[in-house]
Amino acid sequence: MEIPKNLLPDEASPEWLNKGDNAWQLTAATLVGLQSIPGLVILYGGMVKKKWAVNSAFMALYAFAAVLVCWVGWGFRMAFGDRLFDFWGKPAVALDDKFLLDQAFLGYFPSATMVLFQAVFASITLILVAGALLGRMNFRAWMVFVPLWLTFSYTVGAYSVWSPEGWLAKLGVIDFAGGYVIHLSSGVAGYTAAYWVHGLS
Repeated sequence: MEIPKNLLPDEASPEWLNKGDNAWQLTAATLVGLQSIPGLVILYGGMVKKKWAVNSAFMALYAFAAVLVCWVGWGFRMAFGDRLFDFWGKPAVALDDKFLLDQAFLGYFPSATMVLFQAVFASITLILVAGALLGRMNFRAWMVFVPLWLTFSYTVGAYSVWSPEGWLAKLGVIDFAGGYVIHLSSGVAGYTAAYWVHGLS
């Protein structure tokens, strides 16, 4: 029995692409994005005093937007790219069409899908950190903190655990749901940042 012509592999639908896997990965990325915006924006706005509600919402919105820009600029390749150190990848842009349309390092979908999927997780990690700093941190300081923490903390954890070349991955550490890379790192960062910001104010 022959495969119908519209299902045969071509340039737009290569042999390695599984449309179901790709659709689910994009759905999962969308659901995580909705947890962040509007989910945590609404939660944070309702947690604080009225005078801080707008600031809290903008902290979450800025984190989401800034992470997306930093992620495609250098973050994704630092977290999942070529080895620079045992805990860090080489920074590089993840916007090249040949890179984005090629098969992802894991799974049967393009790198573009993987970049988006990992970007929303990086974003929600920083938005979780923001939850510890609501009403405590100046927005301008937050604007500087977000790209620095993404670059020097999140990418280190992601590369160490999720990259096949990462030192923790080589030791056998497995993190399927982001317990270390997302929740532990955001919890420790939020606690530490709240301690220092509160202590300095």
